[in-house]
Amino acid sequence: MSEHDVMREKIENYLKKYAINDEARYIIAPLIAKKSLEMNHLYQDLGFKSRVQMGSYMAEHFPRLAELKPKDKLWKKFLYDAIGMVAPACATCNDQEHCFTCLIAEASA
Repeated sequence: MSEHDVMREKIENYLKKYAINDEARYIIAPLIAKKSLEMNHLYQDLGFKSRVQMGSYMAEHFPRLAELKPKDKLWKKFLYDAIGMVAPACATCNDQEHCFTCLIAEASA
């Protein structure tokens, strides 16, 4: 199993714990996990126009998880922090200063 497969599986399983129903558990969680491996912000890769739309979507399908997420932390960073891994896109992200407690730049220095 590749490292990306491991990440996808961990994100999917994490999301499933917080899913509000079967649609969120078996359709949306796998989709978000797959998209989390792509190289843009998660809201962009999911086709949302803004982080606000993404937050509303997550609150609808994963309400308990949305309550746990710090307001200033980006969803992709939050999810990968939760599984103890770094998303593939984060290492080269030009928006790290807007990602709450993002320590990737410090860790690689």
